[in-house]
Amino acid sequence: MAEQLWDMDKINYVGNSSLTSGAEFHYYNPDEVVAGKKMRDWLRFSVAYWHTFDQRLVDPFGDGTAIRPYDKYTDPMDNALAKVDYAFEFYDKLGNDFLCFHDRDLAPEGDTLRETNANLDKVVDRIVDYQKTTGMKVLWNTSNMFTNPRFVAGAGTSPYADIFAYSAAQLKHSLEVGKRVGSENYVFWGGREGYESLWNTDMKLEQEHAAKLFHMAKDYANEIGFDAQMLLEPKPKEPTTHQYDFDAATTIAFMKEYDLDKDFKLNLEGNHANLAGHTYQHEIRVAREAGLLGSLDANQGDKLIGWDIDEYPSNLYETTAAMYEVLENGGIGPRGGLNFDSKPRRSSFEPNDLFYGHIVGMDSFAAGLRVAAKMEEDGVLKNIVADRYSSYKSGIGADIESGKAGFKELEAYSLDKTQAELRAATSSDHLEQIKDTINHYIVNTLGK
Repeated sequence: MAEQLWDMDKINYVGNSSLTSGAEFHYYNPDEVVAGKKMRDWLRFSVAYWHTFDQRLVDPFGDGTAIRPYDKYTDPMDNALAKVDYAFEFYDKLGNDFLCFHDRDLAPEGDTLRETNANLDKVVDRIVDYQKTTGMKVLWNTSNMFTNPRFVAGAGTSPYADIFAYSAAQLKHSLEVGKRVGSENYVFWGGREGYESLWNTDMKLEQEHAAKLFHMAKDYANEIGFDAQMLLEPKPKEPTTHQYDFDAATTIAFMKEYDLDKDFKLNLEGNHANLAGHTYQHEIRVAREAGLLGSLDANQGDKLIGWDIDEYPSNLYETTAAMYEVLENGGIGPRGGLNFDSKPRRSSFEPNDLFYGHIVGMDSFAAGLRVAAKMEEDGVLKNIVADRYSSYKSGIGADIESGKAGFKELEAYSLDKTQAELRAATSSDHLEQIKDTINHYIVNTLGK
């Protein structure tokens, strides 16, 4: 019998009869059908390799506190290979269907890219072997082009041609790895693709170079037969003063400007939405209405903390709002899922805290799915929205919609309208009642 690597049993669904949390799911029942599909197919949960197995729980003011069972392997390559064994037992116990990783999450760098690629390939060999026996899939992979000091001024946006060339070479091998592991998506997160000061920045040139790198990546993926959905991930700031992919709307404008919107979609994150001054729901709505929703990173921020803390999601109101948008979209994306770009708090440093963090995240999104599906079934929000805009269905509203009315016609219609008539044309939105209704749906749906 193989040695058990984690001191945790398999996580099972037990229902919501208990008021206390433990090592079980209360709302995530993977094969239960909700709104016509299994929960696992709506949610497509993925574990992020970097936060789960690499993160040491550092913060800007303190060293790492994490205790991990594979720390006993001190040689970097031994540690990297052992970590794969621990990862796949973790997936089996948690019951997720996907994983995500950066290239540099998996293996240490060498002095040259050739040496680095060889290290990475050894670890990928082990991952592929596990995939064959477990059926585990890769939601997406990506390149870390922000940690190493060479990326001090960005990768695709670097002012240094040698760094741009190195970035392209690193991406080439990362795409080849993506094909080997069968990644369903490939994500680009511009960790340092922005500027610190405009005084020394050619902003247009940097954005042109970023777009050039994206086009090169897509062309090479086509060349090698890597049929992954390409994704861009918006984030407004931190670490740079300003990042070019500020939010969903800004990134969509960039994609359209540089003819990327035919091949790329968006990977959106809750904490990034907050840093941009938006809700997660807003960012998902912008992407889905543009037809560019690709995948989601699942986490939340703290409204009192001004940086990207990547907390496991636990706010049922926010997960309900996110899953309502997903249901409206018919799914997260063509190949998207919910990747837990999340880590425990620095004070939650024991190995099993990794399980508990994923349990609350998976349960929170499963609960959100259940509530959103009930609201969809009842049509409660659709009725509210339809009633609010009903004046465009007839009369002058219908003429505006059809293009029949222009400025002259609208002036003639409006010139003699009294203030009382105009005020009578409006009605209360009853926002407090709407919020109360959503609260009732959350409480009553999850209480059953």
